[in-house]
Amino acid sequence: MKNPNHILKMTLAAVCLALCMVLPFLTANIPEIGSALCPMHIPVFLCAFLCGPWWAVGVGAAAPLLRFLLVGMPPLFPTGLAMCFELASYGLIAGLLYQKLPKKPSGIYAALVAAMLGGRIVWGIARVIMSGVSNASFTWAAFMAGAFTNAVPGMILHIVLIPVIVMALQKALPSMKN
Repeated sequence: MKNPNHILKMTLAAVCLALCMVLPFLTANIPEIGSALCPMHIPVFLCAFLCGPWWAVGVGAAAPLLRFLLVGMPPLFPTGLAMCFELASYGLIAGLLYQKLPKKPSGIYAALVAAMLGGRIVWGIARVIMSGVSNASFTWAAFMAGAFTNAVPGMILHIVLIPVIVMALQKALPSMKN
């Protein structure tokens, strides 16, 4: 029989993937900031903290592709593919850092902020590579707008919401504190 902790992590990862499909529907009708709240990012970050980096990489890489197949959004090229790399990077960075840092609020915040920055850099690199392949332009201004300026509402939401959820779930699921 498999390790019960492994089954719990697999189940939580599946729930996070399902949330990646559902949360964008909840924010889509909020005028002007719905997509800026970056709803697919939330479950990937939660997966990184609760399940570890490798589960979160899988959820992050699969979520945009699966959502495109199910509902046609986000557009596969270049947005969806760039998001695959971005979300997988969030999961990897947050999960790895959280394994190394103390399981305290400061560790959660440090891993979250570092992952947010690292994932946005990976998103920019992916977009540059894809723009070279498709002969489209991707300027520094487009990178700054897409990675930071337009994402401020989501970044604030993530910094406020994710640590609170992680700490509450750690209390409810002590085996996740590793």
